[in-house]
Order: sequence, then structure tokens, then C-alpha cells
Amino acid sequence: MKFCKNILITGGAGFIGSHVVRLFVNKYPEYRIVNLDALTYAGNLANLKDIENAPNYVFVKADICDFDKMCAVMKEYDIDGVIHLAAESHVDRSIKDPFTFARTNVMGTLSLLQAARQHWGGQWSGKRFYHISTDEVYGALELDAPEEPAPYGSCFFTESTPYTPHSPYSASKASSDHFVRAYHDTYGMPTLVTNCSNNYGPYQFPEKLIPLFINNIRHGKPLPVYGKGENVRDWLYVVDHARAIDVIFHNGQVGDTYNIGGFNEWKNIDIVKVLIKTVDKLLGNPVGHSDHLITYVTDRAGHDLRYAIDSSKLHRELGWAPSLQFEEGIELTVRWYLDNQDWLDNITSGEYEKYYEEMYSKS
Repeated sequence: MKFCKNILITGGAGFIGSHVVRLFVNKYPEYRIVNLDALTYAGNLANLKDIENAPNYVFVKADICDFDKMCAVMKEYDIDGVIHLAAESHVDRSIKDPFTFARTNVMGTLSLLQAARQHWGGQWSGKRFYHISTDEVYGALELDAPEEPAPYGSCFFTESTPYTPHSPYSASKASSDHFVRAYHDTYGMPTLVTNCSNNYGPYQFPEKLIPLFINNIRHGKPLPVYGKGENVRDWLYVVDHARAIDVIFHNGQVGDTYNIGGFNEWKNIDIVKVLIKTVDKLLGNPVGHSDHLITYVTDRAGHDLRYAIDSSKLHRELGWAPSLQFEEGIELTVRWYLDNQDWLDNITSGEYEKYYEEMYSKS
């Protein structure tokens, strides 16, 4: 079968990546979508059972740090475009093991860039290398946000905000961003970079706050809240993020950067309360049934106070906007996890449970 484009999506068995793969496979039957994933702890092919037999879908198990393999994949599938999502992304893990984050996020990105550059041979027409990053590279904002932030306000991260990463994770992502831009400036490679806010939704590995707390409420386990829960994050429904990636990959200005955010700022403690209320309601529990599970633990080292993304450039230039309010997205998300308890139980490992038991013991 002849395809008009061959798109390599890295990290496509992970949380965000699986949503992007599904969108592209279903929306663009004329594209061949090559999903490349190392299937480490957060990669799960069960995330893509619904499209695994699609005629325009291919899965390749590989490590992005394996440069020879990346070159071989580029050649075998004659890759025209790269959407690079593969990354180590959990801040707590980066504090414990920064070398793994530097290897995957920095050297892995460099491996992909060089493999793409060699394969394309300086013939850039119709080629794109799209790198997905995070708002954490910008550092932190003050806790001075209005109670109901207006879209396109002034106290947000913009595309021109200086980089000031505060954790090994954000430092590794900042470095990878710089390499992508350097390949554009040095070699002329047609690159794109986006920085997104916190994602939530179906298929997220349960080390992250929202699926972790849904699972713990379901089992009556403690809900470990860092410090006093005052840290503020901007939350983006993962399907909306996938939609933004689609728009930017096809229509974004080469060499440019776009911020993707939900304009949904919430304190961590308020998110926990919304989750408790929603899970208890859907489980048929009385109001306040799980409130006692909130457990305050010692704050994380280098824990940034507030992240908030200004997506006005993306809205203005490419017409993208979030489709859901946070409460709508949360209810959809909670329903999905409660309806897919086997998926959640199958990926909850002993190591993961032990990690959080240690966290509780420090509270």
C-alpha cells in the first residue's frame, strides 16, 4: 500500500503518545504511522488495542538512544516527519535518578535529530521534526494568579519566557529543546517545539497525581499531598493536546515555538477535593466519604509554586482552543478509570506501590 506520508511518533505507547497515535491513525488513513516505543514501565501497548490492526499502523520496539536503530527505522520506513514524545517525565524519579533522564531526554533526542538529518540529507521540503516539551522548563511563576484566570492574561508563561529549570527532569527537557532549535539554526532542519501544561485523561500511568488519587480513593488508600497543597498547575485534557499537536504539525511555522495550555489553573489541594467529590459520587458513596484520606507529606525538593501557560499565540495564529472545562474533563477521566479498572490494576506494580508507601512514612 502506498502512503503519501510516513510519520514516526516516538513514545506512542505512552500516555500522550497513544492519544496522538490514535488520532493520526484514524484521521489520516493516507499516512503510515510508525509508533516507536521502548516499552519501559510507562509504555503500554494495551493503550492502543483499538487501532493495533489498522492497515496504516506499524509498531517498532526500540530505544531512541540507539542511534543505529534510529537510522535504520528512518530508512526502512522512509520517514517524512517526526513527532517526538518519548521522554522520562516524572519529577520525583528524576530526583532519584538524574542520569536516566539525561540519557533519554537529551541523548535520545540528539540521536533522533541526527538520524533524521542524515536520512533527509539536507532536502527539507515536506519534512518536519516536531519536539514536544513541557512548561516546567520555564521555572516557576508567583502565586499571584487571579481566582478565575482570564484567557490570554499577562501572568503566564509565554513563548519568550526565559528558561530556568529547577529539577533534573526540567533541566533535561530544556537541554533537549535547545538541541532541537540548534539543529534548525545550524543545519536548517525544519523543526517545531511546543511546551505544554500538565495533561490529564485516560491511559495515564498511575504515578501521576490524578490517576494515582482516583485509584487510591477507589481502594481507600491515603492521598499524599505535598506540603499544604498550595502549588498551582494549569491542566490540559490530553485529547485537546493531541488536537493541538495535529494542528501544529500540519500548520505551524517552521522554526517556531508554541505554548499549549488549558487555562485551567487549580491548586493541588482543590484538585484533590474535586477528585474525591467526583469519585465518591460515581461510586455511590456519601458526600465527604473519602475526605479523611488526604495525607500531607513533606514537600518535594525544588517544587515549583505555579505553572501557567499562555496559549494565545496558538489560538491567534492556528485557531486552536481547549474544548473542555476542567470539571467536564475530570468527570470523563474518572469515569474512564472506573470503567477500566482491569487496565489500572494490570499496570500497578509492586515497585510503584512501595515507592508511595515510603512517601507516606515520611509524612
